Amino acid sequence: MDDRTPPPQTAPGPEEGRGSPVGRRLVLGMVGLGAAGVAVGGAVQDRLDSVLASVSAKDPTGVTSLLPGGGGFRFYSVSNSVPHRGERDYRLTLGGLVDRPGSYRLADLRALPQTRLVRDVQCVTGWRVPHTAFTGVRLSTLLDAAGVRSGGTAVRFTCFDGVYTESLTLEQARRDDVLVALTMDDKPVSAAHGGPVRLYVAPMYFYKSAKWLSGITVTKDVRPGYWEHYGYDVDGWVGRSNGRRDDPTS
Repeated sequence: MDDRTPPPQTAPGPEEGRGSPVGRRLVLGMVGLGAAGVAVGGAVQDRLDSVLASVSAKDPTGVTSLLPGGGGFRFYSVSNSVPHRGERDYRLTLGGLVDRPGSYRLADLRALPQTRLVRDVQCVTGWRVPHTAFTGVRLSTLLDAAGVRSGGTAVRFTCFDGVYTESLTLEQARRDDVLVALTMDDKPVSAAHGGPVRLYVAPMYFYKSAKWLSGITVTKDVRPGYWEHYGYDVDGWVGRSNGRRDDPTS
């Protein structure tokens, strides 16, 4: 998540043993940068998010996940770096149990009808960022274009960090509030927040909204994603899963 939730309780962290602990001086410096971002504005905050995400990816202590990024988001490590793709090298593939497999560049995705949703982002660890806008292509639009075969009942998502995976049932994937998102708060989704393209599943906890999205595969059954292997619910509805009582986000 962004945001990504750390494994619950005693589950082993994906970066356990990697990198060096983040020092007190660096943490205090980040707190100062966070205050500067609030005071100066979005450009400084975007840079802070990038720095914080990069450092947290190499922080085996988890201390940096306690620091707020832009708009109150938190960053947790899954892979050992924040990956980057851009206009030249980004591709989103769609395959599996479909009649017409496809590959989309950023320009291709931008050319499709866009949907803007404004919802609260809810993390399963408890923090919430209210009224966050995501804009992108409805996942159902891409699935319809591909032509899902009769045996397809679920959708698996893979990411170009090589680690993050997620899944939805086909019924969930076809909801109007599930997007292949290109912008967040009306700006291109940054690498720190999972850009240039990320999944956005509005009514579920944010771990279901896979970052750095690169592959969509229609499958015959649901395959648990990265965080489900650490104990989170496969069906991550806000307020109806993971033993929490949060208000629904939509």
